Amino acid sequence: MKIAVIGQSLFGQEVYKELRKDGHTIVGVFTIPDKDGKADPLATEAEEDGIAVFKFPRWRVKGQAIPEVVAQYKATGAELNVLPFCSQFIPMEVIDHPKHGSIIYHPSLLPRHRGASAINWTLIHGDEKGGFTVFWADDGLDTGPILLQQECDVEPNDTVNTIYKRFLFPEGVKGTVEAVRQIAQGKAPRITQPQEGATYECIQKKDNAKIDWNQTAEALHNWIRGNDKVPGAWAEVDGQKVTFYGSSLANSGSTVNGQPMEIPGASRPGIVTKAGLVLFGNDGKTLLVKNLQFEDGKMIAAAQYFSSGSSAAVELTEEEKAFAGQMRAVWQSILTNVSQVEDSTDFFKSGATSMDVVRLVEEVKLQASSCQLQNEDIYMNTTFHDFIQMCVRKLRGEDGEEELVVNYVEKDINNMTIRMPHQLFINGEFVNAEGEKIYKSINPNDGTVICDVSLAQISDVDKAVSAAKEAFEEGQWGKMNPRDRGRLIYKLADLMELHQEELATIEAIDSGAVYTLALKTHVGMSIQTFRYFAGWCDKIEGSTIPINQARPNRNLTFTKKEPIGVCAIVIPWNYPLMMLAWKTAACLAAGNTIVLKPAQVTPLTALKFAELAARAGLPKGVINILPGSGALVGQRLSDHPDVRKLGFTGSTEIGKHIMKSCAVSNVKKVSLELGGKSPLIIFSDCDMDKAVRMGMSSVFFNKGENCIAAGRLFVEDTIHDQYVKRVVEEVNKMKIGDPLDRSTDHGPQNHKAHLDKLVEYCQTGVKDGATLICGGKQIQRPGFFFEPTVFIDVQDHMYIAKEESFGPVMIISKFKGSEVDDVLRRANASEYGLASGVFTRDISKALYVSERLNAGTVFVNTYNKTDVASPFGGFKQSGFGKDLGKEALNEYLKTKAVTIEY
Repeated sequence: MKIAVIGQSLFGQEVYKELRKDGHTIVGVFTIPDKDGKADPLATEAEEDGIAVFKFPRWRVKGQAIPEVVAQYKATGAELNVLPFCSQFIPMEVIDHPKHGSIIYHPSLLPRHRGASAINWTLIHGDEKGGFTVFWADDGLDTGPILLQQECDVEPNDTVNTIYKRFLFPEGVKGTVEAVRQIAQGKAPRITQPQEGATYECIQKKDNAKIDWNQTAEALHNWIRGNDKVPGAWAEVDGQKVTFYGSSLANSGSTVNGQPMEIPGASRPGIVTKAGLVLFGNDGKTLLVKNLQFEDGKMIAAAQYFSSGSSAAVELTEEEKAFAGQMRAVWQSILTNVSQVEDSTDFFKSGATSMDVVRLVEEVKLQASSCQLQNEDIYMNTTFHDFIQMCVRKLRGEDGEEELVVNYVEKDINNMTIRMPHQLFINGEFVNAEGEKIYKSINPNDGTVICDVSLAQISDVDKAVSAAKEAFEEGQWGKMNPRDRGRLIYKLADLMELHQEELATIEAIDSGAVYTLALKTHVGMSIQTFRYFAGWCDKIEGSTIPINQARPNRNLTFTKKEPIGVCAIVIPWNYPLMMLAWKTAACLAAGNTIVLKPAQVTPLTALKFAELAARAGLPKGVINILPGSGALVGQRLSDHPDVRKLGFTGSTEIGKHIMKSCAVSNVKKVSLELGGKSPLIIFSDCDMDKAVRMGMSSVFFNKGENCIAAGRLFVEDTIHDQYVKRVVEEVNKMKIGDPLDRSTDHGPQNHKAHLDKLVEYCQTGVKDGATLICGGKQIQRPGFFFEPTVFIDVQDHMYIAKEESFGPVMIISKFKGSEVDDVLRRANASEYGLASGVFTRDISKALYVSERLNAGTVFVNTYNKTDVASPFGGFKQSGFGKDLGKEALNEYLKTKAVTIEY
């Protein structure tokens, strides 16, 4: 379709990019004029692509459309208008002009919260559900027919920023593109908005964001968070406007100690504490505010209200003066409209935006890696003088926080500088292994050494378990309010997102993962997993149970879900960060502490994760990372009497050994996600294009190093030859090479020993009489490359028909379509039961087959579609226990029954 995009901001930019990826023609981009010499991101993106960009300051004058503006729009020939976050008033002459009309993204569940401040009012009203709507534009205020809606839970302490970043932005982009897809297919609905529940609230501006103190604590909290950070809820304190940020509901039962702060109109004075400013509602309950901003733009931690401005400026050393000079140049490059950056220059009053904050934080990291800033640090130190003073105090370790010392290995690669910790992480510190034992981490792309990594010994395991035990039993983690625990886990996810390109680059050079896949799946799903389980922290609950009453007394029985304690986690080398996330996120959400052993060949993202966890504020001892051998570190964790749970992903052989050790040591709880030989059954009535595409993905995704990879494809005989021909054509198109090259489809295998096993595996298949169609060999080049491989004529008795390759080897067998039960028997004739799949257009056949496939996951007309909310785990010798979803929490909890007689 020919589409005109009318909108602005990063949201508009992402919608524009995704529409182009979907194959649509963008005939024009209409956005706002440049501000302070900077073009809107949507305009910048479109101009780089050579798309016509129009920057009209207005479309109407006195309610009438401007003829020349409308004429320029009509000349584009648009068939559909897409308005992602459009802030301008677009005349109906434009709205109704395209043959498909116009659709608008709106960040609320219409008809509730019509108007420009929908997100604010969702929070101000304390709605438990939020979401977005894509609707057909009409001449009303957000009253047009609904095309598409999606909802999400609103967390108790969400702000406009958090709910936008978590759901409204990413899912809103997808939803808008899906709406266009439905229009193109002629399937887009027009659902009249109901009148029931309709609301329209005013635009939230600074003038009407003043706090009314005659409300409950919850209402005050909702007002403050609903205006955070724009426009900002404010009140008069000591004769000036003070804006409140970072509100959370507090525990009203606790005694509040601190210095009183008089607030006109409040039922009681606020109390400035070490944790922040405690405020009281008219119901006597409390809320906690973290940050305050004054009329001059300066923001401070609320805890520093009575001490702000009292500290004298520090005198800079020559080295610190040089750093200040570098930072002045950075400020100058960001604030292009400022002729010269003075000490008094204010970052935000000079035109900086939230995107510039992220850039400044990253620039500081580049110049001084030990000066780790948070966005809030910039908001609290807005002038250049205050900013430098804050940075220098952090560099000197005078910022009140214990410095995290990291001995990085740095590499300039993939257009960035990556900084990799390489020591053990025990009790909040990076330390050398006993005896300073090390080993070399190898880049599978070229066989070169990335760096030396500390090699954990038995004494290191004991230290880590001891630290984890103390953190659980005596430290603040075990006693922490679940909601606070969730906030820390969520902050960790935010830091991972901030470092996602660095994490993906480390993953690529350490494991051979193709960078784009690492960014989307290895790292992207890891971030999603931590965010998902952060939301579970305060939703873990037991139940009440009716039992036989012993008259005349009565009984109450209830259950409690409690954390287990110290949990060991042992993960494989195919998805180093994602496997860590799948287990660690649920384990932390349940309230446990962790000792984790990454695979010896891929330790680096786990160690970077440890650094980010420390910077997110997770207490010492909660997470401990021990690179080392399975025979030593893994065995000691299995045997250790203070470890109460072990979660393992790896081979069936090692899983059996671990299970035995855990039983003999102290009967510790175990969950095992083991090997697979997942069958994929493809019937002749399938969508052939999709079956070929997904069949390729089912085998070759992540170089075949995928536990749920389709280990054997059963293809109906009538389409077998056509299917094989199509697959070979696609295999021949695959680009094999450097995983950091964005066009690479197939990177190197993870390590040399695995490469050798793949060669031996294929040689065995040839000896057994299977027909090798393509591949089957090591590629003669630096690195551990193996060709994508296809076997046909594979019989049930053959080794390759029964054993997992864990590599890019497609095993194809024929079956007769009339013998559905027979192919099911063959598919289930395995001791593995991790995953499976079926392709057919016949829904009855799909359900019949999926019901009878003996596997923990069944994919129908798709494959590899895992989600953080969906439980994942196997049957039979593929193990037991679940990762992901609500069920994963049960792996890291114990149930206690309490019976009371009264």
